[in-house]
Amino acid sequence: MQVFRPAMSSALFWGASLLALAACSDPPRPPAQSVAQAQAAAPVAAPPPSVAVADAPSPITPVTDPGPLAAPPPALPEGDAAPAAQAINQSSLPGAGAPAAAKRAALVRAEVLLARARFSPGAIDGQDGGNLKNAVAAFETAKGLPADGRLTPEVWTALTTADAAPAVVAYVIAPEDVKGPFLASIPTKYEDMAKLDHLGFLSPLEGLAEKFHMDQALLKSLNPDADFGQAGTRILVAAAGPETLPAPVAAIEVDKNQRQVRAFAADGSLIATYPATVGSTERPAPTGTFTVNGVARNPTYTYDPSRLTFGDKSMGKLTIKPGPHNPVGAVWIDLSIPTYGIHGAPDPRLVGKTASHGCVRLTNWDIRQLASGVKKGAKVTFVGVERPPGQKAKLNSASAGSSAQPG
Repeated sequence: MQVFRPAMSSALFWGASLLALAACSDPPRPPAQSVAQAQAAAPVAAPPPSVAVADAPSPITPVTDPGPLAAPPPALPEGDAAPAAQAINQSSLPGAGAPAAAKRAALVRAEVLLARARFSPGAIDGQDGGNLKNAVAAFETAKGLPADGRLTPEVWTALTTADAAPAVVAYVIAPEDVKGPFLASIPTKYEDMAKLDHLGFLSPLEGLAEKFHMDQALLKSLNPDADFGQAGTRILVAAAGPETLPAPVAAIEVDKNQRQVRAFAADGSLIATYPATVGSTERPAPTGTFTVNGVARNPTYTYDPSRLTFGDKSMGKLTIKPGPHNPVGAVWIDLSIPTYGIHGAPDPRLVGKTASHGCVRLTNWDIRQLASGVKKGAKVTFVGVERPPGQKAKLNSASAGSSAQPG
Protein backbone atom coordinates (compact mmCIF):
# COMPACT_ATOMS: atom_id res chain seq x y z
CA MET A 1 0.00 0.00 0.00
CA GLN A 2 1.64 3.22 -1.00
CA VAL A 3 1.96 6.54 0.66
CA PHE A 4 0.43 6.37 4.06
CA ARG A 5 2.11 6.03 7.40
CA PRO A 6 1.49 3.99 10.48
CA ALA A 7 2.95 6.15 13.22
CA MET A 8 4.06 3.85 16.01
CA SER A 9 2.13 4.14 19.21
CA SER A 10 2.82 0.90 21.03
CA ALA A 11 5.26 -1.97 21.38
CA LEU A 12 7.59 -0.56 18.75
CA PHE A 13 10.89 -2.38 18.53
CA TRP A 14 13.91 -0.45 17.25
CA GLY A 15 17.05 -2.02 15.89
CA ALA A 16 20.52 -0.51 15.77
CA SER A 17 19.35 2.03 13.25
CA LEU A 18 16.16 4.07 13.18
CA LEU A 19 12.91 2.70 11.85
CA ALA A 20 11.67 4.70 8.87
CA LEU A 21 8.13 3.72 7.98
CA ALA A 22 6.73 4.41 4.59
CA ALA A 23 3.87 3.03 2.58
CA CYS A 24 1.66 4.47 5.06
CA SER A 25 4.00 7.53 5.11
CA ASP A 26 7.10 8.21 7.20
CA PRO A 27 6.91 8.87 10.96
CA PRO A 28 9.29 11.15 12.83
CA ARG A 29 12.53 9.49 13.82
CA PRO A 30 12.66 8.82 17.57
CA PRO A 31 15.89 7.93 19.36
CA ALA A 32 17.19 4.44 18.63
CA GLN A 33 15.97 1.88 21.12
CA SER A 34 16.97 -1.74 21.47
CA VAL A 35 14.51 -4.59 21.57
CA ALA A 36 15.53 -5.34 25.15
CA GLN A 37 14.97 -1.70 26.17
CA ALA A 38 11.56 -1.60 24.53
CA GLN A 39 10.49 -4.83 26.18
CA ALA A 40 11.78 -3.73 29.57
CA ALA A 41 9.91 -0.44 29.28
CA ALA A 42 6.60 -2.03 28.32
CA PRO A 43 4.10 -1.98 31.20
CA VAL A 44 2.60 -5.19 32.46
CA ALA A 45 -0.64 -3.74 33.78
CA ALA A 46 -3.80 -3.08 31.80
CA PRO A 47 -3.03 -1.17 28.60
CA PRO A 48 -3.20 2.61 28.92
CA PRO A 49 -4.51 4.75 26.06
CA SER A 50 -2.26 4.51 23.02
CA VAL A 51 0.27 7.30 22.64
CA ALA A 52 0.53 8.76 19.15
CA VAL A 53 3.83 9.94 17.73
CA ALA A 54 4.05 13.71 17.57
CA ASP A 55 5.32 15.62 14.54
CA ALA A 56 8.52 16.54 16.36
CA PRO A 57 11.04 13.81 17.20
CA SER A 58 10.23 12.26 20.57
CA PRO A 59 10.62 8.94 22.37
CA ILE A 60 8.01 6.29 21.77
CA THR A 61 6.00 5.19 24.78
CA PRO A 62 5.55 1.43 24.51
CA VAL A 63 2.21 0.04 25.66
CA THR A 64 0.81 -3.44 25.66
CA ASP A 65 -1.42 -4.56 22.84
CA PRO A 66 -5.14 -4.01 23.37
CA GLY A 67 -7.44 -7.02 23.64
CA PRO A 68 -9.40 -8.98 22.96
CA LEU A 69 -7.17 -11.25 20.92
CA ALA A 70 -4.91 -13.34 23.12
CA ALA A 71 -6.86 -15.24 25.80
CA PRO A 72 -6.74 -19.02 25.27
CA PRO A 73 -10.18 -20.57 25.82
CA PRO A 74 -10.70 -23.29 28.40
CA ALA A 75 -11.36 -26.86 27.37
CA LEU A 76 -14.93 -28.13 27.36
CA PRO A 77 -15.85 -29.36 30.84
CA GLU A 78 -15.93 -33.11 31.27
CA GLY A 79 -19.27 -34.52 30.21
CA ASP A 80 -20.20 -31.56 28.05
CA ALA A 81 -22.70 -32.71 25.46
CA ALA A 82 -23.11 -29.65 23.27
CA PRO A 83 -24.24 -31.19 19.97
CA ALA A 84 -22.56 -28.52 17.84
CA ALA A 85 -19.22 -29.11 19.57
CA GLN A 86 -19.50 -32.89 19.32
CA ALA A 87 -20.40 -32.72 15.64
CA ILE A 88 -17.18 -30.84 14.88
CA ASN A 89 -14.79 -32.48 17.35
CA GLN A 90 -15.85 -35.98 16.33
CA SER A 91 -16.24 -35.28 12.62
CA SER A 92 -14.65 -37.45 9.96
CA LEU A 93 -13.90 -36.75 6.33
CA PRO A 94 -17.32 -36.73 4.62
CA GLY A 95 -18.06 -38.52 1.39
CA ALA A 96 -19.52 -36.91 -1.70
CA GLY A 97 -23.12 -37.52 -0.64
CA ALA A 98 -22.74 -36.40 2.98
CA PRO A 99 -25.20 -33.83 4.39
CA ALA A 100 -24.18 -30.18 4.27
CA ALA A 101 -23.97 -30.04 8.08
CA ALA A 102 -21.46 -32.91 8.15
CA LYS A 103 -19.36 -31.24 5.47
CA ARG A 104 -19.32 -27.96 7.35
CA ALA A 105 -18.38 -29.67 10.62
CA ALA A 106 -15.42 -31.37 8.93
CA LEU A 107 -14.32 -28.12 7.28
CA VAL A 108 -14.40 -26.27 10.60
CA ARG A 109 -12.31 -28.99 12.23
CA ALA A 110 -9.84 -28.97 9.33
CA GLU A 111 -9.52 -25.18 9.44
CA VAL A 112 -8.82 -25.18 13.18
CA LEU A 113 -6.25 -27.99 12.90
CA LEU A 114 -4.51 -26.21 10.02
CA ALA A 115 -4.44 -22.97 12.02
CA ARG A 116 -2.92 -24.76 15.01
CA ALA A 117 -0.30 -26.31 12.70
CA ARG A 118 0.41 -22.74 11.47
CA PHE A 119 -0.99 -23.23 7.98
CA SER A 120 -3.51 -20.46 8.40
CA PRO A 121 -6.81 -20.63 6.48
CA GLY A 122 -7.62 -17.03 7.47
CA ALA A 123 -11.03 -16.59 9.08
CA ILE A 124 -12.43 -19.94 10.24
CA ASP A 125 -15.79 -20.11 8.47
CA GLY A 126 -16.57 -23.73 7.56
CA GLN A 127 -16.34 -22.88 3.85
CA ASP A 128 -14.22 -24.55 1.18
CA GLY A 129 -12.69 -21.41 -0.31
CA GLY A 130 -9.40 -20.36 -1.87
CA ASN A 131 -7.69 -19.55 1.44
CA LEU A 132 -8.42 -23.04 2.74
CA LYS A 133 -7.18 -24.63 -0.49
CA ASN A 134 -3.91 -22.68 -0.25
CA ALA A 135 -3.47 -23.73 3.38
CA VAL A 136 -4.13 -27.38 2.52
CA ALA A 137 -1.71 -27.21 -0.43
CA ALA A 138 1.04 -25.83 1.79
CA PHE A 139 0.35 -28.54 4.38
CA GLU A 140 0.41 -31.21 1.66
CA THR A 141 3.77 -30.04 0.36
CA ALA A 142 5.22 -29.92 3.87
CA LYS A 143 4.06 -33.53 4.38
CA GLY A 144 5.29 -34.74 0.99
CA LEU A 145 1.78 -35.19 -0.44
CA PRO A 146 0.55 -34.05 -3.87
CA ALA A 147 -0.23 -30.34 -3.52
CA ASP A 148 -3.72 -30.14 -4.98
CA GLY A 149 -5.38 -28.23 -2.12
CA ARG A 150 -7.96 -30.98 -1.52
CA LEU A 151 -8.93 -32.55 1.79
CA THR A 152 -8.04 -36.09 0.80
CA PRO A 153 -8.06 -39.06 3.22
CA GLU A 154 -4.26 -38.74 3.44
CA VAL A 155 -4.49 -35.06 4.41
CA TRP A 156 -7.26 -35.75 6.92
CA THR A 157 -5.29 -38.56 8.54
CA ALA A 158 -2.16 -36.42 8.77
CA LEU A 159 -4.09 -33.55 10.36
CA THR A 160 -6.10 -35.55 12.88
CA THR A 161 -3.29 -37.90 13.85
CA ALA A 162 -0.95 -35.02 14.66
CA ASP A 163 -3.58 -33.08 16.65
CA ALA A 164 -6.46 -34.87 18.39
CA ALA A 165 -7.42 -31.97 20.68
CA PRO A 166 -10.91 -30.47 20.37
CA ALA A 167 -11.35 -27.97 17.57
CA VAL A 168 -14.31 -26.29 19.29
CA VAL A 169 -14.30 -25.49 23.01
CA ALA A 170 -16.35 -23.55 25.54
CA TYR A 171 -15.65 -19.95 26.49
CA VAL A 172 -17.33 -17.74 29.06
CA ILE A 173 -17.70 -14.18 27.81
CA ALA A 174 -15.59 -11.91 30.04
CA PRO A 175 -16.41 -8.35 31.13
CA GLU A 176 -13.64 -6.95 28.93
CA ASP A 177 -15.27 -8.59 25.90
CA VAL A 178 -18.39 -6.47 26.29
CA LYS A 179 -17.21 -3.20 27.82
CA GLY A 180 -16.52 -1.46 24.50
CA PRO A 181 -16.80 1.30 23.54
CA PHE A 182 -18.24 -0.01 20.27
CA LEU A 183 -18.80 2.02 17.13
CA ALA A 184 -22.17 2.36 15.44
CA SER A 185 -20.49 2.16 12.03
CA ILE A 186 -17.09 2.45 10.36
CA PRO A 187 -16.76 5.50 8.11
CA THR A 188 -15.71 4.87 4.54
CA LYS A 189 -13.91 8.21 4.15
CA TYR A 190 -10.53 8.85 5.73
CA GLU A 191 -11.51 12.34 6.85
CA ASP A 192 -14.39 10.84 8.85
CA MET A 193 -12.17 8.09 10.27
CA ALA A 194 -9.72 10.76 11.46
CA LYS A 195 -12.44 12.28 13.68
CA LEU A 196 -12.70 9.11 15.78
CA ASP A 197 -10.68 8.52 18.95
CA HIS A 198 -10.33 4.81 18.23
CA LEU A 199 -11.16 2.53 15.31
CA GLY A 200 -12.72 -0.14 17.49
CA PHE A 201 -15.12 -3.01 16.96
CA LEU A 202 -18.75 -2.58 16.00
CA SER A 203 -20.07 -5.08 18.56
CA PRO A 204 -19.06 -7.71 21.13
CA LEU A 205 -19.85 -10.31 18.46
CA GLU A 206 -17.26 -8.84 16.10
CA GLY A 207 -14.66 -8.65 18.85
CA LEU A 208 -15.26 -12.24 19.92
CA ALA A 209 -15.12 -13.47 16.33
CA GLU A 210 -11.72 -11.82 15.88
CA LYS A 211 -10.55 -13.05 19.26
CA PHE A 212 -11.13 -16.63 18.17
CA HIS A 213 -10.17 -16.18 14.50
CA MET A 214 -13.70 -16.87 13.30
CA ASP A 215 -16.17 -15.55 10.80
CA GLN A 216 -19.06 -13.89 12.61
CA ALA A 217 -21.65 -16.00 10.78
CA LEU A 218 -20.03 -19.22 12.02
CA LEU A 219 -19.81 -17.92 15.59
CA LYS A 220 -23.52 -17.05 15.53
CA SER A 221 -24.50 -20.38 14.00
CA LEU A 222 -22.64 -22.29 16.73
CA ASN A 223 -24.42 -20.19 19.36
CA PRO A 224 -27.85 -19.36 17.94
CA ASP A 225 -29.42 -18.33 21.26
CA ALA A 226 -26.41 -16.62 22.85
CA ASP A 227 -26.39 -13.02 24.08
CA PHE A 228 -22.92 -11.95 22.96
CA GLY A 229 -23.26 -8.68 24.84
CA GLN A 230 -23.71 -10.32 28.24
CA ALA A 231 -20.67 -11.18 30.36
CA GLY A 232 -20.94 -14.67 31.81
CA THR A 233 -22.59 -16.14 28.73
CA ARG A 234 -21.11 -19.50 27.79
CA ILE A 235 -20.44 -19.93 24.08
CA LEU A 236 -18.69 -22.35 21.72
CA VAL A 237 -15.61 -21.01 19.94
CA ALA A 238 -12.75 -22.23 17.75
CA ALA A 239 -9.60 -23.27 19.62
CA ALA A 240 -7.25 -21.85 17.00
CA GLY A 241 -4.04 -22.00 19.03
CA PRO A 242 -1.40 -19.50 20.22
CA GLU A 243 -0.66 -16.17 18.57
CA THR A 244 3.10 -16.67 18.78
CA LEU A 245 5.60 -18.55 16.64
CA PRO A 246 7.87 -21.28 18.00
CA ALA A 247 11.05 -19.86 16.43
CA PRO A 248 12.48 -16.58 15.11
CA VAL A 249 11.65 -15.71 11.51
CA ALA A 250 14.79 -15.39 9.36
CA ALA A 251 13.06 -15.04 5.98
CA ILE A 252 9.61 -14.22 4.62
CA GLU A 253 8.34 -15.05 1.15
CA VAL A 254 5.41 -13.12 -0.31
CA ASP A 255 3.84 -15.00 -3.21
CA LYS A 256 1.83 -12.52 -5.26
CA ASN A 257 0.17 -15.19 -7.42
CA GLN A 258 -0.70 -17.60 -4.62
CA ARG A 259 -1.68 -14.68 -2.33
CA GLN A 260 0.24 -16.28 0.48
CA VAL A 261 2.95 -15.24 2.95
CA ARG A 262 5.42 -17.85 4.23
CA ALA A 263 7.74 -17.58 7.21
CA PHE A 264 11.02 -19.53 7.44
CA ALA A 265 13.46 -20.27 10.24
CA ALA A 266 17.22 -19.74 9.98
CA ASP A 267 17.71 -23.34 8.82
CA GLY A 268 15.28 -22.84 5.92
CA SER A 269 12.44 -24.82 7.49
CA LEU A 270 8.91 -23.55 7.02
CA ILE A 271 7.42 -22.09 10.22
CA ALA A 272 4.04 -20.79 9.04
CA THR A 273 1.94 -19.77 6.05
CA TYR A 274 -0.79 -17.12 5.87
CA PRO A 275 -3.37 -16.05 3.28
CA ALA A 276 -2.65 -12.52 2.09
CA THR A 277 -3.93 -9.68 -0.03
CA VAL A 278 -0.93 -8.66 -2.13
CA GLY A 279 -1.06 -5.60 -4.39
CA SER A 280 -3.15 -5.48 -7.54
CA THR A 281 -2.63 -5.44 -11.29
CA GLU A 282 -3.05 -1.64 -11.17
CA ARG A 283 -0.74 -1.10 -8.18
CA PRO A 284 1.48 -4.18 -8.01
CA ALA A 285 3.57 -5.11 -5.02
CA PRO A 286 7.34 -4.89 -5.54
CA THR A 287 9.50 -7.71 -6.89
CA GLY A 288 12.81 -8.68 -5.36
CA THR A 289 14.37 -9.10 -1.93
CA PHE A 290 14.22 -6.55 0.88
CA THR A 291 14.62 -6.55 4.66
CA VAL A 292 12.50 -5.79 7.71
CA ASN A 293 13.20 -2.37 9.23
CA GLY A 294 11.08 -2.88 12.33
CA VAL A 295 7.69 -3.73 13.80
CA ALA A 296 4.99 -1.34 15.06
CA ARG A 297 2.06 -2.69 17.07
CA ASN A 298 -1.26 -0.91 17.39
CA PRO A 299 -0.17 1.71 14.83
CA THR A 300 -1.84 4.92 13.79
CA TYR A 301 -2.31 5.57 10.08
CA THR A 302 -1.26 8.83 8.47
CA TYR A 303 -2.78 9.70 5.11
CA ASP A 304 -0.32 12.10 3.45
CA PRO A 305 -1.50 13.69 0.17
CA SER A 306 2.01 14.89 -0.64
CA ARG A 307 3.04 11.28 -1.20
CA LEU A 308 -0.14 9.45 -2.17
CA THR A 309 -0.91 7.68 -5.41
CA PHE A 310 -4.55 7.01 -4.49
CA GLY A 311 -7.46 8.75 -2.83
CA ASP A 312 -8.68 12.34 -2.78
CA LYS A 313 -5.73 14.73 -2.43
CA SER A 314 -8.02 17.56 -1.34
CA MET A 315 -8.53 15.91 2.06
CA GLY A 316 -5.20 17.12 3.38
CA LYS A 317 -2.98 15.22 5.78
CA LEU A 318 -4.96 13.02 8.16
CA THR A 319 -4.09 10.85 11.15
CA ILE A 320 -6.32 7.87 11.89
CA LYS A 321 -6.15 6.50 15.41
CA PRO A 322 -5.31 2.87 16.28
CA GLY A 323 -7.79 0.04 16.47
CA PRO A 324 -8.75 -3.18 14.67
CA HIS A 325 -10.54 -1.15 11.98
CA ASN A 326 -7.51 1.08 11.37
CA PRO A 327 -6.53 0.80 7.67
CA VAL A 328 -3.34 -1.06 8.63
CA GLY A 329 -4.91 -3.16 11.35
CA ALA A 330 -3.16 -4.40 14.49
CA VAL A 331 0.51 -4.50 13.36
CA TRP A 332 2.75 -2.87 10.77
CA ILE A 333 5.97 -4.65 9.63
CA ASP A 334 8.07 -2.03 7.90
CA LEU A 335 10.17 -3.02 4.86
CA SER A 336 13.36 -1.52 3.47
CA ILE A 337 11.63 -0.54 0.21
CA PRO A 338 10.07 2.92 0.73
CA THR A 339 6.28 3.03 1.20
CA TYR A 340 5.75 -0.72 1.58
CA GLY A 341 5.03 -3.02 4.50
CA ILE A 342 3.20 -6.09 5.75
CA HIS A 343 0.25 -5.23 7.98
CA GLY A 344 -3.13 -6.19 9.40
CA ALA A 345 -6.53 -5.70 7.80
CA PRO A 346 -9.76 -4.21 9.15
CA ASP A 347 -11.95 -6.90 7.56
CA PRO A 348 -10.61 -10.47 7.85
CA ARG A 349 -13.22 -11.78 5.39
CA LEU A 350 -11.54 -9.94 2.51
CA VAL A 351 -7.96 -11.11 3.07
CA GLY A 352 -6.75 -13.08 0.07
CA LYS A 353 -9.84 -12.12 -1.92
CA THR A 354 -9.38 -8.44 -2.83
CA ALA A 355 -6.62 -6.12 -4.06
CA SER A 356 -4.45 -3.64 -2.15
CA HIS A 357 -2.46 -0.53 -3.02
CA GLY A 358 0.73 -2.57 -3.09
CA CYS A 359 1.23 -3.60 0.53
CA VAL A 360 0.64 -7.04 2.01
CA ARG A 361 -2.43 -7.52 4.22
CA LEU A 362 -2.98 -10.38 6.67
CA THR A 363 -5.74 -10.93 9.19
CA ASN A 364 -5.02 -9.14 12.46
CA TRP A 365 -4.39 -12.44 14.26
CA ASP A 366 -2.04 -13.70 11.55
CA ILE A 367 0.00 -10.49 11.48
CA ARG A 368 0.27 -10.65 15.27
CA GLN A 369 1.56 -14.21 15.05
CA LEU A 370 4.03 -13.38 12.28
CA ALA A 371 5.26 -10.28 14.12
CA SER A 372 5.93 -12.36 17.24
CA GLY A 373 8.92 -13.92 15.48
CA VAL A 374 10.11 -11.06 13.25
CA LYS A 375 13.16 -8.96 14.00
CA LYS A 376 14.93 -6.19 12.14
CA GLY A 377 17.00 -7.55 9.25
CA ALA A 378 14.79 -10.52 8.33
CA LYS A 379 14.79 -11.07 4.57
CA VAL A 380 11.54 -10.50 2.65
CA THR A 381 11.30 -11.79 -0.92
CA PHE A 382 8.42 -11.02 -3.29
CA VAL A 383 7.80 -13.64 -5.97
CA GLY A 384 5.20 -14.25 -8.67
CA VAL A 385 2.84 -11.88 -10.42
CA GLU A 386 -0.47 -10.46 -9.19
CA ARG A 387 -3.55 -12.25 -10.47
CA PRO A 388 -6.38 -10.31 -12.08
CA PRO A 389 -9.63 -10.33 -10.05
CA GLY A 390 -11.40 -13.67 -10.29
CA GLN A 391 -8.43 -15.59 -11.69
CA LYS A 392 -7.50 -18.70 -9.74
CA ALA A 393 -3.95 -19.64 -8.84
CA LYS A 394 -2.45 -22.93 -9.92
CA LEU A 395 -1.56 -24.90 -6.81
CA ASN A 396 1.84 -26.57 -6.82
CA SER A 397 4.88 -27.14 -4.65
CA ALA A 398 5.46 -23.38 -4.46
CA SER A 399 2.50 -23.28 -2.09
CA ALA A 400 4.93 -24.30 0.63
CA GLY A 401 7.49 -21.68 -0.33
CA SER A 402 10.28 -24.02 -1.40
CA SER A 403 12.14 -21.16 -3.10
CA ALA A 404 12.64 -18.98 -0.01
CA GLN A 405 15.82 -19.38 1.98
CA PRO A 406 17.26 -17.13 4.65
CA GLY A 407 20.11 -14.96 3.52
